[in-house]
Amino acid sequence: MTTNHLADLKTIIDHLDSCGRLTRVTSEVDLKHDLAGIAAHFESKPRAVLFEKVKGYDVPVFTGLYWSRELLAQLMAQEEAALPGFVSGCIQNWQKNPVAPVMVEHGPIFDGGAHPLDLSALPIPIHAMKDGGPYFDAAVVIARDPETGVRNASIQRFMVVNKDTLHINIDAGRHLGLYLEKAKERNESLTFSLNCGVGPGVHFAAATPAEAAPPDTDELGIASEFHGAPLELVQGRTLPVHIVANAMYALECEMIPGELGDEGPFAEVTGYYANREPRPVVHVRAIHARPDPIFQTILSGSEVWNSVGLLGEANVLATLQRQVPGTRDVYFSHGGCGFYHAVVQLEQKRAGWSKQAIMATFSAFPPLKMVTVVDEDVDIRSSTDVEWAMATRLNASTGIVTIENSFGHGLNPTFPDYLGTKVGFDCCRPYPHTVEYDRANYKSVDIDAYVIQVPEIERPQAESLPLKERIAADIRVTVAHATRPSLKDRIRNDVGTSRRHSGRPSLKDRIRLDVRYTQYHAGTWGAKERSRLAKAANDQATLKARIELVRG
Repeated sequence: MTTNHLADLKTIIDHLDSCGRLTRVTSEVDLKHDLAGIAAHFESKPRAVLFEKVKGYDVPVFTGLYWSRELLAQLMAQEEAALPGFVSGCIQNWQKNPVAPVMVEHGPIFDGGAHPLDLSALPIPIHAMKDGGPYFDAAVVIARDPETGVRNASIQRFMVVNKDTLHINIDAGRHLGLYLEKAKERNESLTFSLNCGVGPGVHFAAATPAEAAPPDTDELGIASEFHGAPLELVQGRTLPVHIVANAMYALECEMIPGELGDEGPFAEVTGYYANREPRPVVHVRAIHARPDPIFQTILSGSEVWNSVGLLGEANVLATLQRQVPGTRDVYFSHGGCGFYHAVVQLEQKRAGWSKQAIMATFSAFPPLKMVTVVDEDVDIRSSTDVEWAMATRLNASTGIVTIENSFGHGLNPTFPDYLGTKVGFDCCRPYPHTVEYDRANYKSVDIDAYVIQVPEIERPQAESLPLKERIAADIRVTVAHATRPSLKDRIRNDVGTSRRHSGRPSLKDRIRLDVRYTQYHAGTWGAKERSRLAKAANDQATLKARIELVRG
């Protein structure tokens, strides 16, 4: 294996910069809300962001590595649509022929010398307006099973409480929670390292679903697969923990089972705030940093959808291709928060396989709430195309599958205490196919072979008018709206007047008179009245414009 540029965050940033994929913010930025507010402006765009000047710190902050699949595809030298297959292939290679990490004596993480045991010395942002404090949300936990010593990687959120204390949220069913329970049974504390500023291989190893990486496997080998070389680890200096050798920052941490503290709120991937509740306390025993570190953070949105979601897609794709013949592709939609809604593309081989695909998908990735299965002629990455399939091919009486009281993701508010109802939509054509469901299509044409002129649309530019004319126009509109009688009033007046003139004629004649009277008022009189109002408004506008110009 040959090491590639994915193994080190500094190398990644340089690579992004060289190919125009890095936005640099050179103005000074405040960590409290401002940095995240600026980052949100660039979210989902095909460039990451480096904040070069952070108020109160000499350390830059980096974000956006995962918020664009276009960026990720170029970084990994893949086609964007092929990313799930590429990731799935890497994980399958690891499963068949794992390359274990290697322990080395020294790494760049120790080149920065002694670092003060003070979390306030790190540029840790406060993202959302109601967040409970600064948060680590891109750092990777490396812990070991207290019984077997097997390593596990995970991504959790850590709220900074004081200079050496964090409070952590551990999702239900995660290996880290299991390790903490084992430590409690053994009457031991649980130690781990927290690694901030690492390559995507380490993040992907941490995000790989448990269904693809069983508890008895060292999933850090997945990072080796992505990096093209064994992942290098170093031994902690204070605690018996393993640290990523080229991480930007690394914390040596200890949890004492049963010790709790309030954590939250935090703006989560769902777009909602996670509640403030008692959660495990983490004691930081040592902090290490590279000589010129870069702090990495993540916005809880597209970055999570593309990182965690991509790993979920890869596992579902691999599972379905083994279990459901005809599986073409899988996509976790952004509207589904990256891992609540899976869209499966299936070339049906026999009746019933579309529903089998729904069941297999839920099994392959438990956090999912919704699965939509479509035919091979539907673009699963187009919400319009998927909705079209749902509107024209879903048989609502037979094609909707619900599973009640099912385990899901606790951050989803529809799954309180991790239990809720999951739903699958079979949006495939009936099998065997009939011509009624054939899509209309057009010839594929090489547009470049034709000379086509596409003119620019000329749009009125209000700002190009003189100031005096803009003021006059605004006043005219305001006066017209303020003085014009309402539709209800006009109808009431017309009806009253009509009644006063409809005494003796016959019913037929009265109706004819009423129609003529209404047309007259809606047309001739209305036009005259509008003309009179417009003239009055213009006169007033001219006067006000003169006044404002004199004042100015």
